[in-house]
Amino acid sequence: MHLSTLFLASTATILPVLAAPSKSTRDVSADAVPGESSLFTTYQGKQTPLAAEWLKVIPATGTGEPAADDLLFQNLLSAEWAIYSFYQLAVDTYTSEDFTKLGYLNTTYERIKQIRDNEAGHIRIFQDQISENSLKPGPCTYSYGFNKTTPLNFLALQVYLEASSQAFLTGLQLQAKTNASRAALMAIGQTETRHNVWGLIDNWNTDPFSGPADTTYPYANQILELTRSFITSYPAENPVYPSPRQALPQMVIWGNGTTATPGSVIQPFFYQPANLPTFESGKDYYAVFYHGVQSISVPYDHVKGKVTIPSVFDQDGVIIMNIADQEGAPTEDSVIAGPVIILEQPTVLIKSEPDVYTP
Repeated sequence: MHLSTLFLASTATILPVLAAPSKSTRDVSADAVPGESSLFTTYQGKQTPLAAEWLKVIPATGTGEPAADDLLFQNLLSAEWAIYSFYQLAVDTYTSEDFTKLGYLNTTYERIKQIRDNEAGHIRIFQDQISENSLKPGPCTYSYGFNKTTPLNFLALQVYLEASSQAFLTGLQLQAKTNASRAALMAIGQTETRHNVWGLIDNWNTDPFSGPADTTYPYANQILELTRSFITSYPAENPVYPSPRQALPQMVIWGNGTTATPGSVIQPFFYQPANLPTFESGKDYYAVFYHGVQSISVPYDHVKGKVTIPSVFDQDGVIIMNIADQEGAPTEDSVIAGPVIILEQPTVLIKSEPDVYTP
């Protein structure tokens, strides 16, 4: 299962809830600091732990040059708004009973609130990483494809978003220009890993380990592009996201009667009619698969449209695939479609048959 498939499948069967920034509580302090305040760790209220002044676009107050990594953190803050809002919407939508009546632990809703708190802390950390000479992006309005009657949709997407977070956080380290930024990205990535481990163990009763290394992907902005699937409206003041933006054709995966595990034959399907890849006759194309810290290129016949996931990969963590016009996708511009993120665990979420896609 991957983001586009899950999103499209969900919206085909239920009425999604739209998430806008929650109103702040009166007792939330604007001076609360991540790492010092319990608002970002163990706060159990339904309303956001963020003070009202942080729940909006914050204009630049200086006139100097942007700091070296301002653009990186603008992109990351925009992505974090989508993740934080996902958890805040779940806190707003559900109660503990919504999970316990399905057999989940009585701590499930409490943990969701704690993760919401952590993600709110990430908002503040990223806002503080952007200098006064650059605008700090605000939240958008989002649709996630779950509502009060579909907590399982939420729990499935939770695993996917946390795995995706690890992929773009490792990729952003390649963009970072300062050691302080690299250290901050590493620290946030460690927290996201803990969130994913919680979901895998407590909610899916599955092995939480992703092998010796999580999957790295070299072009972080292409991963960030996937989060745009959830955005329904943007603040007019927000910068382009992600920036720079390639707006590559996106795809979902069909399994052709198989799964999406190593050795399986899959078929990319490009589902945006107004944004389809262009294939030239006689030119070579490749499906480039990333797993752990390695990548493997497989010739891609765009006429037949089918490709086999390398059988040498283990079935842990995630596999990321793009379509490129050069073997190995050596540059960002060599990627012509994708990427798509394929979950390999829990196995119950490895579902990619055509019936999950509804145009």
